[in-house]
Amino acid sequence: MALFSQEDSAPKINVETYLTDARVFRNHDKLDLALEALKKASDLAEKNEDAKTLIDCYNQFALLYLEMDKQDNTQFFWDRTNVLLKDVEYPYGTAVHKYIEALLLFRSGKNFQAIYMLNEAKQLNNDRNLLNLISLAEANIYLKIEKYDSAEKNFNSLVVNSDIYEKDYLTTKAYLGLANLAKKNDNLEEGIKNASEALKLATLNGFYKQVLEANEILSSDYEKMGLYDSSLVYNKRLLHLKDSIFTIEKLKVEGKTADNIQFNIMSDQLKKQDQKIDELNESANRSEITAILMSTFMMIISLLAISLYRNNQIKLKTNDLLLTKNNELQAARDAAVQAMETKITFLSTVSHELRTPLYAVTGLTHLLMEENPSENQKEHLKALKFSGDYLLNFINDILQINKIDANKLEPSNVEFNLKKVLMDVKDSMKQSIKSDNTKIVLDYDKEIPVHLLGDPLKLSQVFMNLVGNALKFTKQGEVTLIAKLKRLEDNDATIYCEVRDTGIGIPKDQHENVFDSFHQGSVQINREYGGTGLGLTIVKSLLALLGSEIHLESESGKGSSFFFEINLKSKDELLDDITFQITEQEHTLSGLHLLIVEDNRINQVITKKMLAKKEITSDIANNGTEAIEMTKKNKYDAILMDIHMPGISGEEATIEIRKFDKEIPIIALTAISMDDSLESFYAAGCNDVVTKPFKPEVFYQKIGENIFGPKVTGQAS
Repeated sequence: MALFSQEDSAPKINVETYLTDARVFRNHDKLDLALEALKKASDLAEKNEDAKTLIDCYNQFALLYLEMDKQDNTQFFWDRTNVLLKDVEYPYGTAVHKYIEALLLFRSGKNFQAIYMLNEAKQLNNDRNLLNLISLAEANIYLKIEKYDSAEKNFNSLVVNSDIYEKDYLTTKAYLGLANLAKKNDNLEEGIKNASEALKLATLNGFYKQVLEANEILSSDYEKMGLYDSSLVYNKRLLHLKDSIFTIEKLKVEGKTADNIQFNIMSDQLKKQDQKIDELNESANRSEITAILMSTFMMIISLLAISLYRNNQIKLKTNDLLLTKNNELQAARDAAVQAMETKITFLSTVSHELRTPLYAVTGLTHLLMEENPSENQKEHLKALKFSGDYLLNFINDILQINKIDANKLEPSNVEFNLKKVLMDVKDSMKQSIKSDNTKIVLDYDKEIPVHLLGDPLKLSQVFMNLVGNALKFTKQGEVTLIAKLKRLEDNDATIYCEVRDTGIGIPKDQHENVFDSFHQGSVQINREYGGTGLGLTIVKSLLALLGSEIHLESESGKGSSFFFEINLKSKDELLDDITFQITEQEHTLSGLHLLIVEDNRINQVITKKMLAKKEITSDIANNGTEAIEMTKKNKYDAILMDIHMPGISGEEATIEIRKFDKEIPIIALTAISMDDSLESFYAAGCNDVVTKPFKPEVFYQKIGENIFGPKVTGQAS
């Protein structure tokens, strides 16, 4: 398991290496090596007096002993962690501690208490690896208490997980969970399919325990189906595996290592206790001197008592006054929180509701522009399209600010290429550059590592807002996008980023206010250049999420410079052909037959006509129930699924369809709000998500990608 500290400090590089080794050894069932790696990590943490890393080590010991069914040992390390957490504020360590407690509760049959404890762990930290492991634990508990729909949803979400530490391990465990679930539902064919997937992954990665479990399931399922020859094949493999891998000698070595390590740690604890006893004995020799001094102090204290009494009377009156003020402040704070929640709910609802009619506006405009309008009509349609795009950008900006205010945004940590991000930003601004005869230049440092770990989506939003802002206020000038490597130490890269323009500049008296919401300097600037005044506010908030801060240098008439530094992890050991760089392909869509699931009549007409433009035929389901029945009776190349519908929602309909059709691509079309969870769409079984209103070229591209491949799940548009 990953489950190690997110804190970064120079002495912990080797500790993280040991913890990573322990995770790899554990997943490959080399438990003695995992224990030895953890012992080295804990020794180094002790030497560095690093309490947080020591907590991580003890948590890992507890999980490893639990894997070995040594519950007493697990309890010992859980107790040691509990003691350390009383003196250290460490949300991540506390979250893992509660996760372990939930596993112990589950093993003792206290299923609902375990679910409650897992929920507490989720509230403390948003580490993706920990959340995936919690999701796996929840799925196993749901399976135990026969909440099969919830278990299936969790297992399916882990099949397509993007965990950077244990992706294949979690996927393997998820397939095994689905295989066991299928057995509970007497769906042996589905169980064999999922167990085979698990066996393939486990064999490829050397997950020996999972190889064993997959063979057991396949042997049992084939036997129940009466396919005894197939059952015998897997049964023989099972016996061979048990003889060759799970030997008595291996168990002896693991047991001896486990006992030695716990004995050494307990011995260390006893030595520390002895030292404390010696210190206390030494202090006893000083007790006589202390008694003499105490009698002197008592005389002084007696003289001060009267003075203190008077002061206490004054303090009591002051405390009463402070209590009254505190109550008033608490009431004011509660009112402010309530107002903020009301504002967030209102803006979220309004943003979501506006997207549906806006889809009609942009969709009809696109269809009309492709029907050979006259020149006069073209001008009107272009104006309508501009107004629709402007309104959509405004809604998106409001929604983004709303998410930030509600703490709904979390930074991700995935592999990406910074140069590609900046090139994409530059390319997306081509239309603005042409209209104003403004050049955009990319000054990129070749020393920047090719592969980085961070949040490319939020960085892209930052650069899009900064470059868009620069282009808006620069006529017939130049906008320069700069990225320089400031320093590279081990795997930590600090990169300096800047967007510089030759535009109208910003007066010095406006520098402090320019990042405020809806601030645009003056009414005249707002009338001349337009915009929401939210772009720089979003930049400031997003960089704060990424641990950075935006700075400004500008002067009226001489242009502006917005710059910041960002700390990223370097991953240069990766191959160049990493998976996130996928080249878009043109797909021939003619002749496809799709199902449109949509309750809004206007949206039905627009979507159907947009498909007809590409010679795609389609049927329409007015709700989720119709969608399920039509999918059972007819053959479709893909389903376009609206999420928000009366009755059965799009998510629920997708879950039902996936029970009898695992392969058909399902693309969610939704006017998504800040309360919607993309992960829940994918967990339900959607292959992709497209938000309404959308660009037609994106719409067609997503259809082609998901029908013809490559299929890339987890990317909303």
